Amino acid sequence: MEKPILAIDIGSTKICAIIGEVVNGKIEIAGHGISKSQGIKKGAISNIELASKSIKEAVDDAKRVAGINPTAATISISGSYVKSLKSSGVVNIPNHEISINEINRVMQTALYNANIPSEFEILHVLPYKFKIDEQDFIEDPNGMNASRMEVDTHIIITNKSNLGNLKKAVNAAGIGISKVVLSGYASSLAVISKNDKERGVAVIDLGGQTSNLTIHVGNSIQYNQFLAVGSNHITNDLSIALHTPLDVAEDLKISKGSLLREAGGEVKLSIIGDDTNLNLVSLDIVHNIVYSRLEETLLILSDLLEKSGLKNELGAGIIFTGGMTLIDGTRELAQALIPNTPIRIGKPNGISNITEDLNSPEFSTVIGLLQYESGKHTEYELEGSKTMLHSKEYKHKESLQDITSFENPELSSKPKISVSMPNFNENKESSNDLFKDLSKESKKNQSNPLDNFMDWAKKIF
Repeated sequence: MEKPILAIDIGSTKICAIIGEVVNGKIEIAGHGISKSQGIKKGAISNIELASKSIKEAVDDAKRVAGINPTAATISISGSYVKSLKSSGVVNIPNHEISINEINRVMQTALYNANIPSEFEILHVLPYKFKIDEQDFIEDPNGMNASRMEVDTHIIITNKSNLGNLKKAVNAAGIGISKVVLSGYASSLAVISKNDKERGVAVIDLGGQTSNLTIHVGNSIQYNQFLAVGSNHITNDLSIALHTPLDVAEDLKISKGSLLREAGGEVKLSIIGDDTNLNLVSLDIVHNIVYSRLEETLLILSDLLEKSGLKNELGAGIIFTGGMTLIDGTRELAQALIPNTPIRIGKPNGISNITEDLNSPEFSTVIGLLQYESGKHTEYELEGSKTMLHSKEYKHKESLQDITSFENPELSSKPKISVSMPNFNENKESSNDLFKDLSKESKKNQSNPLDNFMDWAKKIF
């Protein structure tokens, strides 16, 4: 059993901490804790002290249930202050065989070639296409023969101040930070399969105050975008339009917000500032408010899909996840607004003992963080510390002869030369003659120092 993993999803509406363990190659959840978000607005830290209290509360609950005390966590970061850019790298392969070192070298070259603003820090450098010599679309270059290797990367960066405030809030809760992962990237890891990646898939995480779009084509993410709209906007719309408190509007959204219900019906709601009277509201009005906001959000996301230039490569369609998908009718509305594209709701997968309450789209990000830390990251990606993450093992050559044969393949194919020496015991006379000849030759080659000096003087004068 490996060391326990602590994953913390720092969202705008809730903080979720999960402690997991890797047992026989599978992730098992040992405990989890959930707290209401404070000091976080639209994915960014607005109050470090309040945010740290919320984080500590969720982590303490998870530790109490699990009976394990991990000291460092893999945390999520919102896409609110995140940007992305493309970069490529090219290296020569001196030994004509690609190893982990060469892959790391080409990835570092792509990062070096990227024009990253000084006020930003790296989150992920993701390779989505390798090319060796004239061969394109290489899935895994490790171990291949080549003289030249190229890579195209998708680099995700974030504002330094945003990342710094997030780290301060986590550290103030008494927790170290192992890795920082883009929330949209983490949620996509939890819901997509290997087949989805190969065919091309878009993952849309509809959260509380924000939504994230990531598109996987090829080996990794090729596009990511952020939208500062989430399910809380529906709650706000209901509260304003119906003059009811936010907590009442939230309950109304959850219980009556379905887009698939039949028309008609009424509901009694409390009024802001009036604890005695109730307001009678038609459910058709509730339906229209929910429908209008959800339609607006999906249309904006559909427009982002078009702008990505990758919509035609989504063979596996679109996966919706996140808490906002709990509104009945979300998939059906999305299918009507984005026709001719397969659409489904994605729940976390890959966890052997996941409970019913965690097996929900709203926990995709935190489950994805567990999987990222356990090794389900993009192969050969560079994380924030510029360390390359991979699942391969280094191969070391055991002897100098192996190295010589590896660097000069022709040497290993040359025939061995056998040298026959005379048998001195069988022919004593011939051996004596041989030694005499060698002795004469040796004396003949020996030079007198005085003669050498005289020859040198003659040449000068």
